[in-house]
Amino acid sequence: MDRNLGQQLDALWQTIESRRGADPDSSYTASLLAQGAERCAKKFGEEAVEAAIAGALGNKDELAAEAADTLYHLFVLMAAAGVEPADIAAKLAGRTSQSGHEEKASRKG
Repeated sequence: MDRNLGQQLDALWQTIESRRGADPDSSYTASLLAQGAERCAKKFGEEAVEAAIAGALGNKDELAAEAADTLYHLFVLMAAAGVEPADIAAKLAGRTSQSGHEEKASRKG
């Protein structure tokens, strides 16, 4: 994976956090955060569906663009819900010692 992607994701998170409490009229991010986690979740879902469609159609450029939108909206949702990137990293780290099938099975019940 490109190390630059990690740096860009870190910068994106910092930008989103810096918009918290900003004027919603001057910042799209601030306007989403001001509307709460429910609105942020809706926007994330819309972008995820657009990414899925682009992927299903095999449109690489469109998928890359929609994936970027999806990641942005996921981060905004995380910020609205109080989930930090470190929380995600901890969950991922806990899954590296087992297969995907084992991890999925452990969530059932």
